[in-house]
Formats: sequence, structure tokens, C-alpha cells
Amino acid sequence: MQNLRISLVQGNTRWHDPEGNREYYGGLIGALRGVTDLVILPETFTSGFSNDAIGNAETMDGPTVQWMRDWAARLDAAVTGSVQLRTDDGVFNRLLFVTPDGRVQTYDKRHLFRYANEHERYAAGRDRLTVEWRGWRICPLVCYDLRFPVFSRNRFNVERENDLDYDLLIYVANWPSVRNYPWKTLLRARAIENLCYVAGVNRVAIDGNGLQYAGESVVIDFTGHAISECGEMEVVVTTTLLAPELKGFRERFPAMLDADQFELR
Repeated sequence: MQNLRISLVQGNTRWHDPEGNREYYGGLIGALRGVTDLVILPETFTSGFSNDAIGNAETMDGPTVQWMRDWAARLDAAVTGSVQLRTDDGVFNRLLFVTPDGRVQTYDKRHLFRYANEHERYAAGRDRLTVEWRGWRICPLVCYDLRFPVFSRNRFNVERENDLDYDLLIYVANWPSVRNYPWKTLLRARAIENLCYVAGVNRVAIDGNGLQYAGESVVIDFTGHAISECGEMEVVVTTTLLAPELKGFRERFPAMLDADQFELR
């Protein structure tokens, strides 16, 4: 496992403007070729977090999936973020993890944000996703999932050479600034309890519902310390995750050996 370079893309998502957002975010990530392995976009980056955007939900053969494929190939890096995607089973808040070879892996947001009635408009996912990318095992989740630690629990597997489910936990989000303290606190908790790096990517500015977003995207190491912070402005920040330090910490502090064994049903 080698070091992994990840780029947090903290942007001001345009409201209900998929074409405009593809152009906007393309402008933000265009200079990342050769300097990153993974580009992380916010939740619902083509529309903003909106129940009304369901009417413009795309399909898997729509322009945004192709846009992500094109950028992954152009940057020689994986690209991830969530959008509204329509299937035969309903419309999902679907995270896409796209690699330069055109492969698309998906995770449908399991925990729908009842406070904003997301559960009344969108279908809920069931299973979490773990992807392998450039020697790292990565678990990408979406926003409200951050509040549910059992679902994200990093479980020990004695039969696998890589002894834990994942090395990097990602949360893409539209997390309003009024709940900024829980955002920062829970991201640190997830890193500490799961012995992993955590990347949280949020948007900035005011959305079409009048909600303020403070950004505060961050990369946190396995001890809970922030190693890269984005503040409250539009910014793209690239950080290198150090594989030897992660491996060494797990060897020195193998808390996973004392963890409770369980299955999530």
C-alpha cells in the first residue's frame, strides 16, 4: 500500500443547475492531473440538497455519469460525489465512485434526512460500499450517515491480509453551518473509533432554500487530528495520506482486536 493523494473540492454548488455545476466543478478540478489520486466532490453536487430536484433526476446513462467518467480519465484519478439518480426502484441520493478505466461503483444513501423530509421523496439504500483504489480500501458514505456509527463500523477480519474493512472513510455532504459543531465532532469520532483516515467534504455559501453552509471540509488522521482543513471559502485542497503511519499506528494500538463482533442486518 502506497501513499494516497486526495483532493477535497469545497464549492458553491449552483441551485438546480446540473449543466452549470458540471461546468463549475470542472473548472475547479481541471488542474489536478498528476497531483491527485482521488477527487472528492460534495453531496448532490449537480443540484444542491433539494427535494424538488427529484424532478430532474438523471439515469445512469445520463450526462453526469459520463462527465465523471470523462474527468476520471482526463485526471487519471478516481472521482466521487453524489447526485440524484433515477432507477426502476425510485430516485436515490446515489454516490458514484468512478475510476479512469470508466468503471462506476455506486452507494445509495441509506440514512435519509427525515428532518428535511428526504425520506418522503427519495428511496433509501441498503448496503454500504467498499472500493479498492491504488492499494487502499475506501468506504464512501453520504452526509446524514455520519450520525450512525454502527453502519460505518470498521470491522476486523482475521481471514483478510488487510485486517480491517477499510483504510479511508469518506463523507460527502451538504451540512448546514447551524450544525457545524456536530459535523466537526462526529468526523473526528469516526476516525478515532475506526482507526482510519476520514475525509469530510462539504459545500459553502447559501443554497436555494436560504441555508448557509460553512464548508469546514477536513482530512482527519487515525488519532482524530486534522491534517488538512478548508475553512469557509471555495477551495480545492490536496492532501497525502501516509500509508506507513496508518499501518504502524494499527500495529502499536490494535484496538480492533478487542472490538465487539457483530453483523449488520
